[in-house]
Formats: sequence, C-alpha cells, structure tokens
Amino acid sequence: MASGLRNRLLVLLLGPLFVLGLVNVWVDYRSADSAAVQHDRQLLRYVPLLADSVLAPGVQAGDPPVLLLAPPVEDFLKGRAGLAGYSVNDLEGHLLHGDLWLPGATVATAEPEFHSTEYEGVTYRIVSQRVHTRAGDLIVQLADGSDPRQQWLSTLLRVLLPNGVLMVAAALAVSWAVGRALRPLTELTEAVSKRSPQDLSAIDVEASPAEVRPLVASLNRLFDLVNAQSASQRRFIADAAHQLRTPLAGLQAQVEAWAQVLQTRQRLRLGVSGADTAPASITLNAEQLDKLRQATRRTSQLANQLLALSRADARAMEAQPMQRVDLLALCESLLEAHLDAATARGLDLGLAAQPAHTTGHEWLLRELLGNLIDNAIRYTPRGGSVTIRCGLLVVGDSSLPYLAVEDDGPGIAPAERNRVTERFYRVPGTQGEGSGLGLAIAHEIARVHHSSLELLSGPGQCGLLVRLVLPEQTA
Repeated sequence: MASGLRNRLLVLLLGPLFVLGLVNVWVDYRSADSAAVQHDRQLLRYVPLLADSVLAPGVQAGDPPVLLLAPPVEDFLKGRAGLAGYSVNDLEGHLLHGDLWLPGATVATAEPEFHSTEYEGVTYRIVSQRVHTRAGDLIVQLADGSDPRQQWLSTLLRVLLPNGVLMVAAALAVSWAVGRALRPLTELTEAVSKRSPQDLSAIDVEASPAEVRPLVASLNRLFDLVNAQSASQRRFIADAAHQLRTPLAGLQAQVEAWAQVLQTRQRLRLGVSGADTAPASITLNAEQLDKLRQATRRTSQLANQLLALSRADARAMEAQPMQRVDLLALCESLLEAHLDAATARGLDLGLAAQPAHTTGHEWLLRELLGNLIDNAIRYTPRGGSVTIRCGLLVVGDSSLPYLAVEDDGPGIAPAERNRVTERFYRVPGTQGEGSGLGLAIAHEIARVHHSSLELLSGPGQCGLLVRLVLPEQTA
C-alpha cells in the first residue's frame, strides 16, 4: 500500500513539474518565433534602403556599380559587427559589393526569400530579393546572426543539461521526502500485519500522523466490533452449554434409570432360568413417557431459541439489507400458526389489526412476534385471552407502524420489566416451563430495527402488553 501511495505521490508531484517544464519550453519557443518574425520584417525593411545605396552603374563596362550605403543600413551593420553582412549581386549571382562569405543567390521573381546559413559557428538569417536600382536589376542580400530562434536553440542546448540534472535531483529529493513522510504509514502497516488474529487491541491514535488518524480510528472501531462479537459468541456458547446441561442431564438420568432396570431384570432372569432365553424389555408408563417427551421438547425448543438468538445478533444484521414488510399479513399468518396451541390451552386467540407496512427483516419480525405470542399462550391461565395487534400509532405529528401482543395473564411487575429482556432470566415464582429467552430474542430483534420493546400493563392494569414501535413507515 505504501509503495503504491509513494508512486502516486511521485507522479502527482513530479508530473506537473515536467509538464510545466515542457510548457515553459513551448512558451519560450513561441516567444522566440514571434521575435524572429519581427526580425524578418526588420530585415525586409532594410532591403529597399540597400537598393537605394546603388547610386549609378560602373564608370566603364564591367565595373561594379557605384555604392554608398544608406545611413540606416550602415548603422545596422555597425550595430551588429561580426553578426551581420550584406551583398549586391548581379542576376547571375556574381558578387559586386559586400561580404564574400555570403553565398551567391539567383532570384527569379521580385518576391523576397528567407533562408539560413551557418558561417564560423554562427547561424545567419538571410533575406534575398531582386530589386531595380539605378544600375539596373540586381540581387541584394542582408544577413543577421542575431536571430532569436537560433539563439534560443543554442541557449536551449546549454540550459537543457543543467535543467535535466536539476530535475533528476528534484525527483530524488521528492522521493526521499515522500518516503520520509510515509514512514509512519509503513510502520503502521507492518505493525498491523504482524499482529496475531487474537490481538485486537486498539492502535494508539496519537502516535499516528494527523492524516491517518481517521483510518486508525476506523480500525479501532472495527476492532471493538470484532471484540464485541467475539465476546458475544463466547457468551452465547457458555450460555448454551449451561442451559442445555439441565434437559440433557434429565434425559441422561431417565435413560440411565431405564438401563439399570433393564440390567436388573436381565440378572433376575439369568438367576431363575440359568440362561438368557429371551431379551428383556422395558415398559414405559404414561408418566415416564410424558417426562421423556417434555424433556425432549424442552431441549428442542431451547436449541431453536438459541439458534434464533444467535441469528438475531444486532451487529451481525447491520450489514443485511432491509425490505418492505406487510405487518397485517404477518399477523394473520402467525395467528393461524398458533391457533391450535391456544385452543389446546383453552385460550381465546384473536386479531385486532389494521393495514400497516414497515421496512425491516421479515423473518426476524416473524420470530419476534412468534416469541411474544408463545410467551402469552404459555403464561396466560386457562380461559384467558390473547390478542395480536398491528397498525399505526400516532406519535406527535407522525404515524408509526407497530406490532403488539396483549394478554390478560399475571403480567410482569414494573420492577422486573427491565430485567426480563436479559438472557435466561425468569421472574422468580414463575410457573410453567421456559428458558428465559423469548423476550431476550425479541429485544435483540428490536435493536436490529433501531427500536426497543415496550412492556406495559394491559387494559385495567391487568395482564401484559408488549409493543414494538418501528421507526419507519413505507407507503
């Protein structure tokens, strides 16, 4: 990670410098090119003056024409001594006046022509033009070695090498600085990679650079969540082992007792007949069979509740997407599922519901409502009533969806209502079978839906009303 970040920083830091260098070279060249265009125009302005410097043809045939340089041309040549020159040639390119090093030129038209030539290490910009003079048509040339483009090229070669060295030095300096700046991040990466899976202790935020502290804080929060989930799993395993011990011990005791009876009968049969003529058998009476059935049922129910409690862990469900849930359809399906159990206990199981929808986990809300109905049926005395409710509850200016189960049983004392949602807690003196997990599961599911259970007294301060008000409504 640090290596990739270092490379990105180097590209981001050195890339603009390189681009700016190229832009600077391009701007300098464009400036030199613009100056060269102006220089060409200046040379072209001196051509008519050089043509006017030819005063007359030669005295005799074959003599060069009489030439007297115009003052502007003379000043131009003197001002660029060693970097300027001129020539006057006939139409065949023979030199009549001027510098011998200028190449002979033949120009077919009256249009000026520009070209460059090198002489003694200096690159000259030369303009050639066919002009009409007092000595007839001649070709004049004017050369200047101070062309900005040529100077720019020679300067570029002298500057390019030190600038290249400077760029390399800058790259090395930036690379060192980036590596130095990323050292805390590299050390943090190594420290985390060397940790064992069991070491989830928090990282010191203050020892990290300010830019990395949000990342360290997020890692610490993740470590806390993993620690909490691990602790929850360890607590769940311990609770499961503790709670399963009792029904399993009962089953084992019953089986051991029956095995002892079988062995006793087998020894008696051997003592009487001297031989085992037929296998002994055990006959279970109704009471023993009921005890076996109750122990098996309790073990199965406890295992299912423990599994539901594990699956309803709030931290594990935070990442799961929620869906639209029809609360009325949910209540109707659970009414049908628990009707036989209520009838068997002589209870009136009813439904008082209005259409309502919410956003949540349908299978978790089904588990919550099922536990509440099961608790109400279990603890309501024969002849009582249990009512399943859902609808919209007006809270301030909002109408919030809710689920509720109401019964006219013994209820729960206000002093005990804060504890009954704890795992495996049962109100002292409670009659009937139970493991103390029903309300704990419902409480955990309420947390998943960012709400909490409300335990209230029923109508006339009799019985119990358990209600879950959900925070969102979906139309």
